[in-house]
Amino acid sequence: MRHTSERVRGKNYRPLGGRPLFHHIVRALLDCPHIDQVVIDTDSETIASDAQAAFPSVRIVERPAHLLGGDVPMNDILLNDIAQAPADLYVQSHSTNPLLRSTTITEALEAFLRARDRYDSLFTVTPLQTRLWTADGQAINHDPEVLLRTQDLPPVMEENSCLYVFEGDTLRRRRNRIGERPLLYPLSPEEAWDIDDESDWAVVEALYARHGEHA
Repeated sequence: MRHTSERVRGKNYRPLGGRPLFHHIVRALLDCPHIDQVVIDTDSETIASDAQAAFPSVRIVERPAHLLGGDVPMNDILLNDIAQAPADLYVQSHSTNPLLRSTTITEALEAFLRARDRYDSLFTVTPLQTRLWTADGQAINHDPEVLLRTQDLPPVMEENSCLYVFEGDTLRRRRNRIGERPLLYPLSPEEAWDIDDESDWAVVEALYARHGEHA
């Protein structure tokens, strides 16, 4: 979690529902029975001190200076994290996914563990059933000559960045949290909402006001 944000000022610790944004995902992870340790990687003293007070069991990893830029690949940050926190299996999420439920995290982990002989990683996706095109006008998931209803189109999976499950060996070997045999785990669009800009914040705030953390 970075202290600064380019599009939503201080979003990681901006209040949502009376609590700093990052509290929501931390609580969801802490409530998952399959997670033994929650680690926050941050360069923010505000986040670190607040987390230590609110969640004493959470470990804080200070992000080093060479990994602070907004253009630093997340896989490089994760390589630094796993070097400091050895584990059999890693689960990654983001503070910008405050509507992700603990029950969903648990169910995704259980799905992966049941099929671990067939998959080497997991990431969550949002199924899209809409007519998609490339920038140069090529149809991606439909035949323009056959006008199917959108609900009849084959779904295309959007990587929504809500949840990743991977082994340390996979990340070190591939320098990627997604392995060669990933399990794609679908989420509802509401639960998968990610806060990138102020319009996203407004939507999440409205969903939270209506449904709380169980949007």
